[in-house]
Amino acid sequence: MLKSLAAAVSGLALLTGAAIADPVKVGMITTLSGGGAGLGIDVRDGFMLAVKQAGNEDLEVVIEDDQRKPDVAVQLADEMIQSEKVDVLTGIIWSNLAMAVVPAATAQGKFYLSPNAGPSQLAGKGCHPNYFNVAWQNDNLHEAAGAYAKETGYNNSFILAPNYPAGKDALTGYKRFYDGEPAGEIYTKLGQTDYAAELAQIRASDADSIFFFLPGGMGISFLKQLADSGIDLPVVGPAFSFDQGILQAVGDAALGVKNTSQWNKDIDNPANKAFVESFKAEYGRLPSLYASQGFDTANLLLSAMSKADVKDADAFRAALKEADFNSTRGNFAFGNNHHPVQDIFVREVIKEDDVYTNKIIATAMSDHADAYAAECNM
Repeated sequence: MLKSLAAAVSGLALLTGAAIADPVKVGMITTLSGGGAGLGIDVRDGFMLAVKQAGNEDLEVVIEDDQRKPDVAVQLADEMIQSEKVDVLTGIIWSNLAMAVVPAATAQGKFYLSPNAGPSQLAGKGCHPNYFNVAWQNDNLHEAAGAYAKETGYNNSFILAPNYPAGKDALTGYKRFYDGEPAGEIYTKLGQTDYAAELAQIRASDADSIFFFLPGGMGISFLKQLADSGIDLPVVGPAFSFDQGILQAVGDAALGVKNTSQWNKDIDNPANKAFVESFKAEYGRLPSLYASQGFDTANLLLSAMSKADVKDADAFRAALKEADFNSTRGNFAFGNNHHPVQDIFVREVIKEDDVYTNKIIATAMSDHADAYAAECNM
């Protein structure tokens, strides 16, 4: 039986000029066990923190674990749509699961708000009026890493990523803004933890740098093995491999690494400062990139609920498109394909007291949109 978590204390119960006719029911399908569970837990915790702060009793959230399995995610989505009668779906971390769930959900008239996965297929020709990505399009942070590598003078990076949609988008994005030919290019197995063969190829190459996208436990394993390998090359990557939860497991091996992100805890705006402090107070840890995305996703939804009834799909869609909420990132706007147009920063891994974290050192790209928006006919 699906378990429901409902917000208490009414907060946004009134529309402009009318009461909300029906409550909004959200189905959150995310990864809460096994490899990559930390990512889903952070998305869930960020989302539910915003729900708690809003205190909106017209919002109900149903949460289930997809176990990082596409067939499980599809089964859960079917149950949530057919049995639970959810209005909105959210939560998926992995792009292969998103591709299995999102097109069918939006085709059935449901809204999908992505707090993470942003496969290129859903940003271009496969865009849909009911699909909104609140994080990024998959290529974006990798594009920024490629731009940073070019500016730094690296022109012979060894690049690797898992063999699934987000991994392919990652290397495509890096190469799009990178000025050079890769010293090597590898697609690893999704969930892989032993990188001896890949490290041997890196050692044998003439690479001047390493770029990798290995989220969750994959990144932890690779960084530890890289540190033990004796390979002394600068490393560039996206935030997914150097985020708050990962860094504590990697330790000193990550210090000094440059990585790209649309969010960091030191972005200087009131919404972000309040988010970081309230997340620490609620959960006893620093928030991650994923937590910020979950928090922003919930606040986007709440902003739309304050303006329109979810049963009026056109009005609710228009309210989502406005993105009238205070994002942890500061300025936030959707492009024509319902993906963010936003700044992307360069961060450096540092140590504050006994905690490994990141600090922003530069802006890699300003008001950056994705490469697939022109293919979207919305």
